[in-house]
Amino acid sequence: MALIVQKYGGTSVGNPERILKVANRVARWRKNGHGLVVVVSAMSGVTDGLIKLAKEVCPEPSERELDMLLATGEQTTIALTAMALHHLGVPAISLTGAQAGIVVEGFHTKAKISNITPERVHELLGEGNVVIVAGFQGQSPEGNIMTLGRGGSDLTAIALAAALRADLCQIYTDVDGVYTADPRIVSTARKISEIAYDEMLELASSGSKVMQSRSVEFAKKFGVIFEVRSSFNDNEGTMVKEEHISMEKVVVRGVSTEKNQAKLTIAHVPDRPGVAARIFTVLAGAEINIDMIVQNVSAEGSTDITFTLNKDDLPKARRLMDPLVTEVGAREIRAQEGIAKISVVGIGMRSHSGVAATLFRALSENGINIQMISTSEIKISVVIAENDAPRALQVAHDAFHLGG
Repeated sequence: MALIVQKYGGTSVGNPERILKVANRVARWRKNGHGLVVVVSAMSGVTDGLIKLAKEVCPEPSERELDMLLATGEQTTIALTAMALHHLGVPAISLTGAQAGIVVEGFHTKAKISNITPERVHELLGEGNVVIVAGFQGQSPEGNIMTLGRGGSDLTAIALAAALRADLCQIYTDVDGVYTADPRIVSTARKISEIAYDEMLELASSGSKVMQSRSVEFAKKFGVIFEVRSSFNDNEGTMVKEEHISMEKVVVRGVSTEKNQAKLTIAHVPDRPGVAARIFTVLAGAEINIDMIVQNVSAEGSTDITFTLNKDDLPKARRLMDPLVTEVGAREIRAQEGIAKISVVGIGMRSHSGVAATLFRALSENGINIQMISTSEIKISVVIAENDAPRALQVAHDAFHLGG
């Protein structure tokens, strides 16, 4: 008998009919003799509805109270899923994140898991129950409910799989695996049978909506092999695991796009030690994640520093940077929206040359201008106009013959 952790996203449990289908799937796995821990998200649209409700009574709600409210979304789903399993004659019990022993720390609405004490989960499994756990949430040492932010249910499932030493972790979503590109944009995109943690991490951080990057980071750190598969069919999914030698034969594994981007340029920054540190320390203190950074060659004692960030963080970043311009002696700040990032990812890039040249040539031949470039050992990213993003994704996919 294997111990399996399964996670079902919001679309998979989006209404009572889908919850019943999830319950039937879980019942089939249990009938085969497996122990099951099932992590669920809030029903599709519920979290957004709760945020809207909060803002109707308070335009800027307290993050502590917002966490109290948002946690109820997953708690609704765990109870309904347990009821659906009871209807099928399957013993099941629902647990909040706190009841499952998930301890978190950090900031409200974006907490981090610090520890899991799964004794109660083990006990309930030993009694023959399917254990249904609320994703996206945990409890601080002070007793506060805190939510984990975007992708929190994926993180809950992978962390539980690590803590329970599960034999398998399955991430059920509305797509049946990881593709070479977004199949809604690129019709020739192919499903990938297996992918290395590092490749999945780069794709996730570059806009792939299948998994959030910190969930993949956690899986890599603790060696949790997991499968991404669809809750709407029984097709084999994509296995995410440690890389092996044969994986390097594939130079480019996939391409991705991220649209919700913005660019900030701090112009004529004094070229002296400590200025860049001051700028990015302020942004880090506000929990603003910075992606690509470019600093121009110094001219006449000053330089321009340009960086990209999530568009939703742009207003906060502007507020923080405006007084800093005067403090560090820079001249001005320029902000730009309407940009997107295209990334090409593959661990085979470590041992093969010419990937950058192929990408740049393909974009140039199709009249797509590159605004910024960033590289890592297994990724090349470029910033382009947002309107060009769908075409650029197709161009890059074709340039590396990812359609087969």
